[in-house]
Amino acid sequence: MGRRNHREPRRPQRRKTVLRARGEQGRRAGPEAESFRCAGCRLDVPARAVGSAHRNHCPHCLTSLHVDGRVPGDRASDCRGRMGAVGVFARPDGEWMLIHRCASCGELSSNRIAGDDNARALVRLAVRPLAASEAARRALAHL
Repeated sequence: MGRRNHREPRRPQRRKTVLRARGEQGRRAGPEAESFRCAGCRLDVPARAVGSAHRNHCPHCLTSLHVDGRVPGDRASDCRGRMGAVGVFARPDGEWMLIHRCASCGELSSNRIAGDDNARALVRLAVRPLAASEAARRALAHL
């Protein structure tokens, strides 16, 4: 599951400034700032993610919350619904992206995978279209 063909080293991700609404809290202080509780599996998830500036999903069950608007990390969405991972796709440079669907409003969003995401859950999402079709099931049965 390589990201590139070893052509050039990857640029570091630039820091993003996040503008908050008046009266909205900034980053939390104390131990809450280092982790959050997953809405799906209820595990404590570290806020720091390998390969991403903004952790936005659980690395165990890949569940997210609908908190971001158009810009990752802006926390501008009012929905706050639970978002389940429905699929994956690969960018032309080989980077994998998760597709999440909000259970409340139905909006789709894409998120970068993090380095510590559950590989089994990612592969399960990737082969889901194969398992859903009868022709693919018959072809896999003959292997």
